[in-house]
Amino acid sequence: MAPPTTRARWGPIRSLLFLAPVLIGAPWFAYRDHRALPEPTVDLVNPQTSLPQISEAQILAHAKYLSEDIGYRTVGTREHALGDAWMVARAEELKAQCDEIVKATPGRKLECEVWRQEGSGHHRFDIMAKRLYKTYVNLSNIVVRVSDGTKAGKEHAVLINSHLDSTLPSPGAADDALSVGVMLECIRVLINTPEWEPRHSIVFLFNNAEESLQDGSHLFSTQHPIADSVRAVINLEAAGTTGPELLFQATSEEMIQAYSQVPRPFGTIVASEIFSSGVMMSDTDFRQFELYLNVTGLDMAVVGNSYLYHMRKDLVENIEPGVAQHMGDNTLALLQYLASPESPLPSLTAGYSKPTTVYFQSFKHFFIYSFDTAKVLYAFVFGLSVSFSVITYSAPAPALKKSRGFISDHLRGLFAIGSAVVGAIAGANVVALVMAQVLKKPLSWFSVEVSCALLYGPAALTGALISQLFMPDIREKTVFTSLLLVQSALAWGIQAFGIGSAALFFISSLPLCLALLLNSVVSSGPDVSLLSYAIGQFIPLTTGAQLAFEVLNVFVPLTGRTGAEAPAEHIIATLVAVLSSYLFPLFVPFTRRYGRSFLTRSILIVSMVTAVAIAVFSARNPFDTMHQKRLFVIHMENITSQEQHLHVAAADSAPGFDALAHDIAERFGAPGVPPAPVVMTEWNADWDTIYPFSAFITPYKLELPLKEEYMDPLDFSFVVSAVNDHIDKEAGTRKLTLKVEHPSIIWTAVAFDAHVLSWDLDDNPPDEYARHHIKEASFYGHDTWTVDLLVKLVPEAPADGRIRIDFVGIHEKAMWPGKRAEKHLGGHAMQLFEELDGWLDDSTGGTVDATLLGCVGGVAWV
Repeated sequence: MAPPTTRARWGPIRSLLFLAPVLIGAPWFAYRDHRALPEPTVDLVNPQTSLPQISEAQILAHAKYLSEDIGYRTVGTREHALGDAWMVARAEELKAQCDEIVKATPGRKLECEVWRQEGSGHHRFDIMAKRLYKTYVNLSNIVVRVSDGTKAGKEHAVLINSHLDSTLPSPGAADDALSVGVMLECIRVLINTPEWEPRHSIVFLFNNAEESLQDGSHLFSTQHPIADSVRAVINLEAAGTTGPELLFQATSEEMIQAYSQVPRPFGTIVASEIFSSGVMMSDTDFRQFELYLNVTGLDMAVVGNSYLYHMRKDLVENIEPGVAQHMGDNTLALLQYLASPESPLPSLTAGYSKPTTVYFQSFKHFFIYSFDTAKVLYAFVFGLSVSFSVITYSAPAPALKKSRGFISDHLRGLFAIGSAVVGAIAGANVVALVMAQVLKKPLSWFSVEVSCALLYGPAALTGALISQLFMPDIREKTVFTSLLLVQSALAWGIQAFGIGSAALFFISSLPLCLALLLNSVVSSGPDVSLLSYAIGQFIPLTTGAQLAFEVLNVFVPLTGRTGAEAPAEHIIATLVAVLSSYLFPLFVPFTRRYGRSFLTRSILIVSMVTAVAIAVFSARNPFDTMHQKRLFVIHMENITSQEQHLHVAAADSAPGFDALAHDIAERFGAPGVPPAPVVMTEWNADWDTIYPFSAFITPYKLELPLKEEYMDPLDFSFVVSAVNDHIDKEAGTRKLTLKVEHPSIIWTAVAFDAHVLSWDLDDNPPDEYARHHIKEASFYGHDTWTVDLLVKLVPEAPADGRIRIDFVGIHEKAMWPGKRAEKHLGGHAMQLFEELDGWLDDSTGGTVDATLLGCVGGVAWV
């Protein structure tokens, strides 16, 4: 039987059954392609070719040693120093291997050099709309340069970077030991590949301080002697443990072209534009290379399952098989190309400039074209769409004509489409309001990225259907052509503003053109053939599904941890509504296919589905053992007041935290004293160790019981003082050096109010009396840092010119579970943490991951 072309042949159920293979198959096909990973390789040498190859097993062995044998490599800890020593040993081993290879093959142009860079510095680091300053002392980097040994071969280099350190609560297997393993494997494969000789050098930077706000990459960029040879950067990162490595920043056409050489490209300009917009509130070392080296490059990261990002379970056992292979194979191909005679590196001496290239990956194909090409192409498609719509337009029946014509009809069609999008957003947000404010069940979708589509998808559909009740009678075909016009117009218009993501609308408008062309052949009436629906829906479904999987992969875990004040429910509801509108563009003309009675019945059915979804999700727990609630706990010892408190905070709006805080206070706090809620401000110094991320948390302050061991005198030597102090009363200024001495305390932070005229941090302090935050990170065993200040004596400050300094830091031996192996050195903070951590695991069923920090702080007047 031939497929139906008119509404008289098949009703809505049979029509939907006919379209089911596309509606179900296309997203499933896209999902399979989206998650496709290569088969992991174990052997170091390919048994068929006898050539060296990237081995996932070897990459993961490196990652496991760093993350589990050495452990939590927080900057300033002993483990951080052990990681540094391990990396130096690996680099020297590879250099010795390289030297032996060259010795055994005379004439081969290959040279390996190793540096252990060590230095101190400071830099401004603005993030989350906060002005922050970083200072560091004697931090280190390990640098390996592979070249042909000639001066010309070292003139232009590609820098590839990963970081050795891990953040406070995480062993960092994926973030970023995985990338370290990938780089080590690339060096091994390159130097052991017979006859391989680099035309241009490759600089492998194993930086030692990314998690302390990119100090290692700043150190290399501003102080290493070979930094000025770098023409482009490849930065390897991880914010998850599953799925292919994503290209999420690309900053020149040449480097995008280079990326097209990889065996399994995965990335779109949409991801790059979302990340560069700042909505992600995240950053990588790439920032330092752009800022201080003025170079272009690629930023790539594993982002799937980012629930484990900066969590304890960032372990090798949780890295999906094939992830390391995917990253390793792609990285090796990039390095081989960029080191070859065909490399664009010599042409990149002008430095960084905003790219004007559209690129996207679809079903293992990588497409690239310039913005200029895009403008011409999209304008042509828009013109073709207008022409085709006019040619195929047929006027309404005489009785319906009145004053209506092509323009009037299509304005109605455009209004119907726009109303459906607005209705979808409104419907989803109404349900978000119900979940968050009425039922008090926010974040019910948190533990499964795509589950939010089951909650807010029906709600969006309900809102879109209801919007069509208020639309005038519009013919199905008119809405179909209106959709083609709006899609092609959006592609052309958005691209005119230099936004490459306009490609999404270009991609979806092409099948609509084809569908209308087919419809003019198979259907002579006013109806639209179901074959046209199938063709018109296939590309939006596949492209939209790939986009939706990636967006939800990133935004669901992230949005669920952006603080109790963030409108997480509405953000996710709006995302689902917008993605649904893109996924199902032909929904609106389909609602016009069967008349008003079909529309009202559909609204009733979908409303019932929405109600069921609300009921099901309201009964769900947002967290489980692999998708945990993030809890921040600080044991604060104030050496000024001799007080000790426990601070507990969450970074989400899920219900139950208030009760959990009270349970912790009852079990571990002073008897009969409830926890006190704390309002986070710039002046809440207790949380300055994680400033400015502390803006996301909802904290409580707990009184600790007066146990005998808590009455022991505090023996920390944490001194903040002013040296080289001089007041010039005539000029109304004070010049001093702020000196911070902190033996056994790391990640120190100071905050103070002053009108700073100049300092050695940067040349642009705020020209006003303001709050200043300075954070420190130094190598293990280095415990003194200074800042030179010239401040203005102002009425807001004390009459004697003194400055109040709020200071805080982390006891290096009091971080649980990172310091579990030497818990006896962490004092009563570690005793409390061990007991509290066990209690949390038992009482919550393992659904909470707590960052437990023993902090020392106080107030100094200098």
